[in-house]
Amino acid sequence: MKSLEHYTPIGLEPDAEAIRRQFAAASGWENQYRLIIQLGKLLPALPAERQTEENRLKGCESQAWLRGEKSEDGCWHFACDSDARIVRGLIVIVLAALNHQTAGAIQAFDMDGYFAELGLEKHLSPSRGNGLRAIVLAMRAQASA
Repeated sequence: MKSLEHYTPIGLEPDAEAIRRQFAAASGWENQYRLIIQLGKLLPALPAERQTEENRLKGCESQAWLRGEKSEDGCWHFACDSDARIVRGLIVIVLAALNHQTAGAIQAFDMDGYFAELGLEKHLSPSRGNGLRAIVLAMRAQASA
């Protein structure tokens, strides 16, 4: 199977700053919601052979899968996918912050602050918020293993 080292949403700089800029430019929650959907369209599909029960994320209402690999340079590379459009966009937001980072950087990143800055927590339903946290927790758990 192909390495996850180059798994980055198409057309997106692989960092949280790019997401912050895009959210700042999309004024108002309606535009930001559209942005989340658009970001989800950039997410490469997770190959069917990686959509296994072992890679299935618990805590998400929709189907979602996560696979992480640590490269020789100590960075973690994640591939994640979902069957829900909004969740795919939220995955891109999380990947922008945590993908291609060391375990220390993944653990240290202020995800609550990042989500608050983007306004996600106040606009997402409780179940989507729980799913978002489940993705982050799963990435952090893999990186700490």
